[in-house]
Amino acid sequence: MNKDDDKTWRLVDANLNRLKEGIRVIEDIARYLNDDASLASKLKNIRHKCKIDNYANIIKSRDSVNDVLKTSTSSEMQRSDINSILIANYKRTQESARVLEEIFKIFDPMLSDRFKKIRYELYTLEKNNLTNL
Repeated sequence: MNKDDDKTWRLVDANLNRLKEGIRVIEDIARYLNDDASLASKLKNIRHKCKIDNYANIIKSRDSVNDVLKTSTSSEMQRSDINSILIANYKRTQESARVLEEIFKIFDPMLSDRFKKIRYELYTLEKNNLTNL
């Protein structure tokens, strides 16, 4: 895999979007439904760490029209309550952070380490958030 390869940047783009979108869902629940300024602020800070400098390559490689799995599965459409939304989005963010961590091991170990730290921050917030409901 090559850092100049459009498909590599496409993979990064999809996971970066998934990571930031999932954090935003959790952040907005903390902020607007739970009035939890502390958790919302922590999530906002994490979300702001989820960026990379090479946005031109990322956006150029985006191909959402031809994404072979863009249709939602039935399980993605089933949420029973806010707690199930939180769990789904914590898992989504952790999985995306892991993909980014692994991909960046190939060509930017510092970014890999950043996404690893983000993943572990999300594990900790998930535990604190979901055990205090």
